[in-house]
Amino acid sequence: MNLSDDRGSVTAFAVVFALALLICAGLVVDGGAKIQAYREAYAVAEETARAGAGQIDLDRAYAQGGRFEIDTSKALAAARDYLGSGGHSGSVTMVGGRTVHVSVTVSKPTKLVSLVGIGSVTATAKASARMFQGIEQGRP
Repeated sequence: MNLSDDRGSVTAFAVVFALALLICAGLVVDGGAKIQAYREAYAVAEETARAGAGQIDLDRAYAQGGRFEIDTSKALAAARDYLGSGGHSGSVTMVGGRTVHVSVTVSKPTKLVSLVGIGSVTATAKASARMFQGIEQGRP
């Protein structure tokens, strides 16, 4: 066996090792971008739902024996305005006149996995908020 038969084997190993290291780094860095996108989507969804749930129907509240309820049209408009003011995309719906449901999608560009054709990571989060009147006890 000649020593010349092993030429280039270290180079091939170095290339494979460098590629594996690059893939692992890409997963760590861009995995962090995915987590950041989810956190942002969830925070925006929560705040958007709260913005909608805080819109009180004042006419009903000030009426004799009135109740505090959400003004549906104002709630939807306020939530959509809040969502749009941050440049986010999503949907806002009302359920039963008391609960605002929000779904938000956030995309973040990738840094390393874009080399293999994945240009962005996307996360979707949902949140709900409803208006409380008085004190409600938690359920056991």
